[in-house]
Amino acid sequence: MSKLFALSILGLSLCSFQAQAQNITYEVEPDHSFVTFEVVHNGTSTTRGRFDTITGTVQLDQAAKKGQADIHIDPASINTGSKGFDEHLRDKDFFNVAAFPDVQFQSKAFAFEGDQVSSVTGTLTLLGVQQPVTLKATHFNCYTNKRIQRDVCGGDFETTLQRSQWGVNFGLPGIPDSVRMVIQIEAIKQ
Repeated sequence: MSKLFALSILGLSLCSFQAQAQNITYEVEPDHSFVTFEVVHNGTSTTRGRFDTITGTVQLDQAAKKGQADIHIDPASINTGSKGFDEHLRDKDFFNVAAFPDVQFQSKAFAFEGDQVSSVTGTLTLLGVQQPVTLKATHFNCYTNKRIQRDVCGGDFETTLQRSQWGVNFGLPGIPDSVRMVIQIEAIKQ
């Protein structure tokens, strides 16, 4: 009888754990999500820009300390504040948006500190080339948005890329290889 009792307790414990662990899907909220970049321009000023169109989903299970992301960036949505520069960045020298209309980041490796996401490691596909990237969280929070009455999670993440790893070699070394990226993302619970 004691073995049956022990198995029952174990079964209830597993059910309780599974009930607490929830893999929740969030959809990227486009009005609060941008990818910003900065690079030194020929040793003078820092050039900054952003991609205005980001879509995708994030799955988050804070209890189990797991997550995954599938994020798509439209490289044609690049915005530096200069139409001529934006057009150059869209052509074959940089993003070649005619041939590669999607930049994708996929991850199944979320790291946590307590309940907070501390970093996300995944694969960035740019110009058809896949390379590993780790995004460090500088802020992360989940809250209930009172205006839409839904849960929202998001934060700021950053990394520094070597653009030549994806074959973006135009202007080297005058335009440095290192590009600082800041990802501002918010996503709404579905």
